[in-house]
Amino acid sequence: MKNDGLSVPQGAALTLGAVLGTGVISLPALAANEAGPASLVAWVALIALSVPLAATFAALGARHPDGGGVATYARLAFNQHIATMVGWAFYLTIGVGAPVAAGFGGAYVADAFGGGRGMSLAATAGIIVLVTAMNWFGIKVSGGVQLGIAGAIAVLLAVAVLVALPHAELGRLTPFAPHGWGSVGTAAAMLVWAFAGWEILSSLSAEYRDPARDIRRATFLALGIVTVLYLGIAFATVASLGSTSGAAPLADLLVLGFGEPARPVTAVVAVLLTIGAINAYFAGGSRLGAALAREGALPRFLAEPGSGIPRRSLLAISAIALGSLAVIWIAGTSTDALLLMASGTFSLLYVVGAAAALRLLPRGTMSWWAAVCSMVAALILLGLTGAHLLGPVLCGGAGLAWSLVRSGRDRSRPAREGGQELEPAGQALCPDGSVA
Repeated sequence: MKNDGLSVPQGAALTLGAVLGTGVISLPALAANEAGPASLVAWVALIALSVPLAATFAALGARHPDGGGVATYARLAFNQHIATMVGWAFYLTIGVGAPVAAGFGGAYVADAFGGGRGMSLAATAGIIVLVTAMNWFGIKVSGGVQLGIAGAIAVLLAVAVLVALPHAELGRLTPFAPHGWGSVGTAAAMLVWAFAGWEILSSLSAEYRDPARDIRRATFLALGIVTVLYLGIAFATVASLGSTSGAAPLADLLVLGFGEPARPVTAVVAVLLTIGAINAYFAGGSRLGAALAREGALPRFLAEPGSGIPRRSLLAISAIALGSLAVIWIAGTSTDALLLMASGTFSLLYVVGAAAALRLLPRGTMSWWAAVCSMVAALILLGLTGAHLLGPVLCGGAGLAWSLVRSGRDRSRPAREGGQELEPAGQALCPDGSVA
């Protein structure tokens, strides 16, 4: 038990920030534009799929707490090559996807102050730097800040729903599926981004004070809050705004209750949501990178010696994020392709995590059956992702190449005196997450 580790409220706040994230800022309107009122079916379906996914990753984290997260589960269930592929895909996607998440908040800041693309990009970079600084001082600091952010977000979103409900009209729910039922599947594919985040809690599992007890509590507390807030925002967007919904539904909902002066408040909500999401991913991703480096799956200098705070891995993620943002700025492109790549990575991680859970969790238990349901759900999400899997597949392929080269180099090392072969220099992790 770690006295200075994550408490249940802090763990729930980090999970809430990762899952709730930036999707709630604009996705309710995007889904409604795609499928009309039938987009509510997509929201309910994604929430239903989230229950077994959350339960599966919570069970894995409780039994095998380790910073490697999904990569560790892949190694324990399958082999090091698969673990390295998964780890590379996830680690690189966190850095590449950070400008996408931060960009949501940056756009709201620019809109609130009447700025253009330059202000939006500057705000995006500022958010990335701020979150890097938060995590520089360790999980206790970033977890405490996250708790305050999560509370503020929950209150602001609840207020947006409550002030909009008196303006709801059932007539806006008809026709229910104006673009056909096939549009519900398209809307669901867009909403995958809104429900990504359950996988990152596994990389934070070793940071809990009592992983076996606290991870499940934190996970299901976050799941309950996410369900209420997402369904509330989605219903209010459809029933209160209807076809008048713009690209910023949260702002539109607040304006219904408080008038135009409330619109700048949305920028505050957007920035808090953005910071919360990126904070959770930087906290988990930095630990993932350090764990992979200890096993030799990433360059060993990323393994943090001594302090316990994976600052080198954190700086690597931040550098990838800022580099990706620079490319976006120079090329003048949008972040849509990066968003879809990130969604593809999350879908792939869910499949690997569920497959590992089927081998690692006791067969026939509730957790194992949750993993069965998770596998079905993950395969559905993977099918919806389609061609956007190319990005994570390429990242995973690079990881496989690294792993094969490293394995060949290890086998070619000369024997020690006495005929014993050299062991890899990295620390090996036991199945229970401890260092051998």
